[in-house]
Amino acid sequence: MSENFLYYGDNLDILRRYIKDESVDLIYLDPPFNSNATYNVLFAEHNGTGSAAQIKAFADTWVWDQTAAETYHFAVEAGGKVSEALQAFMKLLGTSNMMAYLSMMAPRLVELRRVLKPTGSIYLHCDPTAGHYIKLIMDAVFDARNFTNEIVWKRTHSHGGAKRFGPVHDLIFFYRKSGKYIWNVQQVGYSEQYITRFYRFTDADGRKYRLTDLTGAGTRHGSSGKPWKGIDPTTVGRHWAVPGYVRELLPNPKTKTVQEALDQLDEIGRIMWPKKQGGKPHFKRFLDDLAGVDIQDIWTDIPPISSHANERLGYPTQKPELLLERIINASSNKGDVILDPFCGCGTAVAVAQHLKRKWIGIDITHVAINLIKRRLHDAFGNKLKYEVIGEPVSLPDAEALAKQDPYQFQWWALGLVGARPVEAKKGADKGIDGRLYFHDEVNKTKQVILSVKSGHISVKDVRDLRGVLDREKADIGVLITFQQPTRPMRVEATEAGFYHSPIWRKDYPRMQIISIDDLLEGKRIDMPPLHEVNATFRKGVMNNRETGEQESLPLDD
Repeated sequence: MSENFLYYGDNLDILRRYIKDESVDLIYLDPPFNSNATYNVLFAEHNGTGSAAQIKAFADTWVWDQTAAETYHFAVEAGGKVSEALQAFMKLLGTSNMMAYLSMMAPRLVELRRVLKPTGSIYLHCDPTAGHYIKLIMDAVFDARNFTNEIVWKRTHSHGGAKRFGPVHDLIFFYRKSGKYIWNVQQVGYSEQYITRFYRFTDADGRKYRLTDLTGAGTRHGSSGKPWKGIDPTTVGRHWAVPGYVRELLPNPKTKTVQEALDQLDEIGRIMWPKKQGGKPHFKRFLDDLAGVDIQDIWTDIPPISSHANERLGYPTQKPELLLERIINASSNKGDVILDPFCGCGTAVAVAQHLKRKWIGIDITHVAINLIKRRLHDAFGNKLKYEVIGEPVSLPDAEALAKQDPYQFQWWALGLVGARPVEAKKGADKGIDGRLYFHDEVNKTKQVILSVKSGHISVKDVRDLRGVLDREKADIGVLITFQQPTRPMRVEATEAGFYHSPIWRKDYPRMQIISIDDLLEGKRIDMPPLHEVNATFRKGVMNNRETGEQESLPLDD
């Protein structure tokens, strides 16, 4: 049985149905921020030209409607601190969209606390728009005493603002389940400015070092207050002080007196004696004595994903892999289970896999699920094993999805053949629901256009797609449909002729009709082999940053 799971569906339902109590070590979530933004994913054509085709991935506005009201009533009637917090917010905010956001998040946070192990932690990523509200809900769910950090992440370099300071940061709220939580100190290297200023000396081996005091303020009556090699620190109101990390450098760290530790440091050449009589000795602290500086709660060293970054996939809310690496390394160990209930383009699950953790991802759109599947394949190849739950696996499942949400059905069907959706707005697709690209001539991009029909079809639909095929000067057209094609439909498709591949020296039907039943049985488009240009978004690359033992994998199978 797989240890990794990718769920399609509402995370509240998935959590309640599938995720066991106290089974998760670390949760990262980046829910919609209620910023009234509608995100459109712009697909760049892989032949180097721009594309005007966009697909509305999601609108992150939570609207107060019947569902929000029912969720609010359910959470309030459950009682407890969460109920009290929501009732207070209702008096303050009324039936606003912000209230809808808080009402929808509250029960999800309750479920997330349930599935979290006693040693687990949760990191909730948001922006300042709703941060102060959601923190109070988290206080109610996880107990304010378990609040650990409010992390400020500088997410962009600069941002113009009319009559205000530029908003350049996000917030990440870090809560633990209990006092016994996993914590691994994270450090960063010293800046060049710091090194230049403080590590001004170089020994014969070329190692940079600085001189630090071997005494601390105040007098002591134990061994630290006694003289060493004729020097009595108490005469100036101080005492000998050997830091803990320095003791780890000693040949024999277990010493009874400070003087014994100082003798060992002198023997291994870590004491710098003054040239003038009456001066005090100093400790030679080399730059490589410590791993670095402990990371604080303001993160300015993780830049946003640039437009040319290898990891950039084109997903509007994508976060840098380095951000997730820091969180996962700090609050989990190898083999632990990482959960992202709003997994979007899958950064958390991809990084978790890279760092040898088990993972659970949940998302409500097939666009996201298909993107994650492609990203994981690109980064880890066919060796990675995981289970996808919630996607249609039978004709009745597909029919139910089509009735429930036609666009989700369309995205799912396109995902079965690895095609890219081109437009979500009804009537604006010009007869094209998806595209595939291939290359079988040097510097020439060829395309396959697809049309998905969930209802009744006739020979007219084949004829229409054939007209679009000619209009777009595409090479192959594919009609994906519920029902098997009739004889007149097959005849109409055959009359479109064939596409001849100059490299493969093979003819491919220019018009093809594939049923959902065929796709579920494994049938695919008859076309020249695909390389890397058919991904829904840009191809994801998992960089090797020495953060785990994952071997580098080839980008092509």
